[in-house]
Amino acid sequence: MSVIIPSLHIDGSAVFDGNILFSVKDMAINSSQWTCLLGPSGSGKSTLLRLIAGLDTHVEFNGSLDASDNLQVHNRVAYMAQSDLLLPWLRADENISVGSRLRGEKIDNDQLEIIIQNVGLIDHYKKYPSELSGGQRQRVALARTLMENKPIILLDEPFSALDAKTRLEMQDLVAEHLQEKTILLVTHDPSEATRLCNNIYILNDREIYITKSLPPPFPKNINDEDVFLLQTKLLEEIRSS
Repeated sequence: MSVIIPSLHIDGSAVFDGNILFSVKDMAINSSQWTCLLGPSGSGKSTLLRLIAGLDTHVEFNGSLDASDNLQVHNRVAYMAQSDLLLPWLRADENISVGSRLRGEKIDNDQLEIIIQNVGLIDHYKKYPSELSGGQRQRVALARTLMENKPIILLDEPFSALDAKTRLEMQDLVAEHLQEKTILLVTHDPSEATRLCNNIYILNDREIYITKSLPPPFPKNINDEDVFLLQTKLLEEIRSS
């Protein structure tokens, strides 16, 4: 049975301790595309991800957060964070399949093997997290996300702790393997947003609004002049707040 890939629509405001953390009007997170939420650290970007995932946020959201198929959202979400969140006492392959283990489900070993191969971990899947490099650990985190096979993917600055070369490699790898999903990427990096995202929203002065983005295909070549010009514009837009 094919998995339905819904779009998301968000309209409303998040309130903390009586103050508006952010407001958003008609935010569309389209099916089979990458959408980016760009903004400075501490502005509330990760809070929006947690609201979509149905996690505790300590904020009150007044408005609507709906899927295009009118089904529940939070139980169809996979979350990839800045930290790889690997369990140190489990091997890489066990971390990848940890969702099935926690739910008491039978592990699809054939799918597990395919994913390990696809993300380039065939020589490392029996290692523990302490034996892996930062890039390898993020590959395990990506593989764990793929293993969950959810239609909605939330990416919370998953590349920010990596060195520049590994960051670009991971961006390309994730873009390759998360096609045909509904993806929301949170980042404070205009270059990342420009390279990867069909639609770019900015969180500035407690408001989320859409801004300019480049046409597909993605990911873009970092040396492309249009990438450079747009990332410069986005940086100026953030700094103007």
